[in-house]
Amino acid sequence: MSTTTLPRSHAGSFAATEPSDATGQSAVAHLNPRTAEVCHRHLTAKAIAEFSHERLIVPHREAATPDGGHRYRLSIAGSRAEYTFTARLLPLEHWLIDPGSLARTVDGDESTPDVLELIRELAPTLGIPDSLLRTYLEEISSTLAAAMYKATHQRLTAAELVDADFQQIEAAMTEGHPAFVANNGRIGFGVGDYAAYAPETGRPVRIQWLAVRRAASHFAAMDGIDEDELYRAEVGAATLARFADRLRSLGLEPDDYRYLPVHPWQWENKITVTFAADLARRDLVYLEPSAARYQPQQSIRTLFNLDDPDRAYVKMPLAIQNMGFLRGLSPRYMRDTPAINAWVAGVVSADPELGGRGFGVLCEAASIGYTGSSYERIDGSAPQQKMVAALWRESPMPRVRTDERLSTMAAVLHRDRSGRPLVGELITASGRSADDWLGAFLRAYLRPIVHSLLVHRLVFMPHGENLIMVLKDHVPARMFIKDIGEEVAVLDDQPLPDAAQRIRAEVPEEMIMLSIHTDVFDGFLRYLAAILDDAAVLSAERFWQLVADCLNDYAEDHPEQEQQVRELFAGQFAHSCLNRLQLRNTLRMVDLGDQAGSLQFAGSLDNPIAGRRRTPARR
Repeated sequence: MSTTTLPRSHAGSFAATEPSDATGQSAVAHLNPRTAEVCHRHLTAKAIAEFSHERLIVPHREAATPDGGHRYRLSIAGSRAEYTFTARLLPLEHWLIDPGSLARTVDGDESTPDVLELIRELAPTLGIPDSLLRTYLEEISSTLAAAMYKATHQRLTAAELVDADFQQIEAAMTEGHPAFVANNGRIGFGVGDYAAYAPETGRPVRIQWLAVRRAASHFAAMDGIDEDELYRAEVGAATLARFADRLRSLGLEPDDYRYLPVHPWQWENKITVTFAADLARRDLVYLEPSAARYQPQQSIRTLFNLDDPDRAYVKMPLAIQNMGFLRGLSPRYMRDTPAINAWVAGVVSADPELGGRGFGVLCEAASIGYTGSSYERIDGSAPQQKMVAALWRESPMPRVRTDERLSTMAAVLHRDRSGRPLVGELITASGRSADDWLGAFLRAYLRPIVHSLLVHRLVFMPHGENLIMVLKDHVPARMFIKDIGEEVAVLDDQPLPDAAQRIRAEVPEEMIMLSIHTDVFDGFLRYLAAILDDAAVLSAERFWQLVADCLNDYAEDHPEQEQQVRELFAGQFAHSCLNRLQLRNTLRMVDLGDQAGSLQFAGSLDNPIAGRRRTPARR
């Protein structure tokens, strides 16, 4: 399919130069009519595709097109607007819409597609509450602004990203979560904040260090990690000496304090105001900015140490509204997070199928939380209780061999500004066939996720940003999973450490396989299949046969799991819908205490691997 693109204005990831006017004309240069038209088309096509996939709207099929697709017409009840476009339907009701074919008419007169107008026109059909419509539109507008920035400043082509380093690839990612239409909300960021802290700008950040009174805080860590040694490793002895001198200059005893990293946006916009009393009584004490430079990751509140990549990631609260949540960190959650990570990592490393094949966990090894504020002494949960905490997560760098490279798994869904997919370039660079390359990818990704569920009833959140690929000769060799403390669950009654009890989830038996069918098939592989098919690298039919082959091979290696594997080949599975969650309540998509009960369903989807199961060999 054709794509609507912008001419390249740069030759080499995103520009990382300091803007000459951080909040003025240069800061909004990307917000122009030409760029807007391209991005409105992209987001309008995505919105129509995903809302059709979730059966919120039903475009009417018209004439066939030469590429095997059809012309479609979308009429909106109660609106004078109408949309036409060409699309192909792929397995899992995936709508592959050509953005360049989109046309919008109002009373028969042609009008440029506008994603905000589409949402406004569809609002009654989508079921957006009147009280939240403007908030959702604001998140759409922020997503549009981010898309225009990326379209203007994207520098590396897909071919150039093949040999880019880990953090160049991280900053080059453009799409965000593939399913959510409003996936770059970031409500609370101004234009200067965006330039300074958005992952796609690739600009280094210096975190702020605070001292936190020990009596009003807690520190937790995995066995073998000493608090003082952690600080020394992260900032160095000289910096620790300055911290102590700063405290003594205020008449305070350094031994009464521990040290907390804070995101600079959080310091400026929240800590200095929301915790003014805590600063005044010296429960919190500002120290200095970090000497080390950090790079924001796609998850935005996690930072990577650029100056010493072997050091830990730092994850900190960032009280902006994004994709259904205010991005905080609960000190209470932080208390148990290292123990949860230790247990999960132990399960993974001890399993020959997981640890033996190189699947690994990037542990959130230590955490800190401030609990001395008045907000903490009020029953219930509120954003103010999730603003002053942090965790340290292992870097993958020490675990990579010299002949291996790292990349976010989101890279396999990335297209450059000309529409070329990075995954196609990786396949070409590898010298392997598309079948071989995808087979290796599925063994590194799908197989361990399936095994974790079937054998351990252990469920991860396995979307692209949450996994890091280890590539050897441009081929996926193994994976690291991350974001364990907030996004892992155990679905049975197996014994757990006391500190890990919160990850036990009660899920009806008939919903257990949805962690593969929804989160992996529909939530990730659906998009990869479409990208490969659209680029004529691998047909969707062949793609899903290779998925089936991977699971059949797993069943042959693990005959004791044969019955459970059979369930993965079921003819249909429940159609769980992500955008429906956000449309229902863009401020709080799910109840974290009952995530299964929060799900929104729209009938069933035909399983693309149904009928592809091999007959078990006689034993």
